[in-house]
Amino acid sequence: MSKKSLGQNFLFDASILSRIIAASSVTADDTVVEIGPGPGRLTIMLSKVARKVIAIELDDNLYLKLKEVIAGCENVDLVLGDAMKFPYQDIGRFKVVANIPYYITTPLIFKLLESGSNLVSMTLTIQKEVAERIVAVPGSKDYGVLSLSVQYRAEPGIKFIIPAEAFRPSPKVDSAAIHMITRKTPKVVVSDETLFFRIIRSGFSQRRKTLSNALKPLMTQLSARRDVREILSACDIDPIRRAETLNMEEFAKLTDYIHGVINANTV
Repeated sequence: MSKKSLGQNFLFDASILSRIIAASSVTADDTVVEIGPGPGRLTIMLSKVARKVIAIELDDNLYLKLKEVIAGCENVDLVLGDAMKFPYQDIGRFKVVANIPYYITTPLIFKLLESGSNLVSMTLTIQKEVAERIVAVPGSKDYGVLSLSVQYRAEPGIKFIIPAEAFRPSPKVDSAAIHMITRKTPKVVVSDETLFFRIIRSGFSQRRKTLSNALKPLMTQLSARRDVREILSACDIDPIRRAETLNMEEFAKLTDYIHGVINANTV
């Protein structure tokens, strides 16, 4: 039986699980991390195509049952623990293939992206709306902090939609299989990565405001001592534009300019 507190919704359809594995491009040379293996159907299928499978299960009851299910799978390491605390940096190069609980989707994705250069890709079953936000482009209603944060470190793409009724128990929303290939280097080079994301978060903090108004509080915090409209114009960005219209390169250009202004003020 699934636990609502752990966001457990299990996929049993072999054809859908096969499509997820196909989307992941897992080969016989790969180490695969599966987060939340549940009843183990995907785990067993992965064990047949991967060199090694590390399955991380938080639910102790499912862990005990899964030990029996995978008893004949010598290339599966079953771990009882929290995926948010697992030392991914210690396992060499790996791919992630998982149907992850909705409630930890965003923090888990960032935990994995920040685990170091060993992460090759992620193929995840997540809430459809979240997947659409991850792949969103400038100018669309779904484009925002999550889009830029993920696309900065990975190349995401939605592979296919999975209807709610394919899960047991059925969630209230549809899901999507999303594949993310991690970048060897970030999509843009910025002088200050922390500042880059502060600017992005500030820009989207009040989506209906123009960028010049949305960034005013941050400029005050940074003691930039320059009019925001003047800074934006210097970066060839119309001050009346909204954050949702800027691409990543424009945010990077703005970051470098503001970084230069701050440094000039401290000299």
